[in-house]
Amino acid sequence: MASYGVAEAKNNFTHLLDRVQEGESITITRHGKPIAELRATASPPTPRLTPAEKQAWYDEFVKRREARAMSSIDAVDLVQAMRDGVAE
Repeated sequence: MASYGVAEAKNNFTHLLDRVQEGESITITRHGKPIAELRATASPPTPRLTPAEKQAWYDEFVKRREARAMSSIDAVDLVQAMRDGVAE
């Protein structure tokens, strides 16, 4: 396991992440004492939705939003009614 001081790790962070991605573990030290360990995650995160699924979700959202009836009260009047406790 490789060991780097804080300043050296900071200056080489991208390189260290590349090494970790390849399976190596790296210890970060401060004044010669280990304070942290960089290691790969158990499994890489996978995107929850594909770009096509995201687009389909967005299209459905827009369709529902446009189908919703507009409110008969504007935002200023709504806030005033809520503040004053007036039920519509």
